Amino acid sequence: QVQLVESGGGLVQPGGSLRLACKVSGVTLDYTAVGWFRQAPGKEREGVSCISPLTARRSYADSAKGRFTISRDNAESTVYLQMNSLQSDDTAVYYCAVPAPLVRFRECDLTVQSYESWGRGTQVTVSS
Repeated sequence: QVQLVESGGGLVQPGGSLRLACKVSGVTLDYTAVGWFRQAPGKEREGVSCISPLTARRSYADSAKGRFTISRDNAESTVYLQMNSLQSDDTAVYYCAVPAPLVRFRECDLTVQSYESWGRGTQVTVSS
C-alpha cells in the first residue's frame, strides 16, 4: 500500500522560498513517477511538477518554470519541491501523488487524472 506524507509548508513573504518534502512508502522511487500538485481555494487542482522513474526526467507547469525545482532522494524515499521567488498566486494546498500500479513506470505528466494515490497535503501561504 502506497502512502505519501507531505511536509514543509508554511507562511512565507513574497519573494521568499520554501522546500516541500514528500515521503513515499510502499513503492521504490526508481519505479514510479511522482507528481506535485496544488489547489487554491475555489480553484481546481493543478499540476506543478513531476519526476519520472529511472530517467528522473522533470516536467514543470509554466507557472513553475524557472522558480521551482523537483528532485528526489532515493535513499530517503523522498521527493522534494524547492520553491523560490514565491508569489501570492502560489498560495495553495500542495499535494504529492503517484499513479496507479500499472502505469507508474511511465514518463510522468501533470494531469491530475493520471495519479491514484495522494497525500493529505501541506498548506503554503504567501503573504506579507
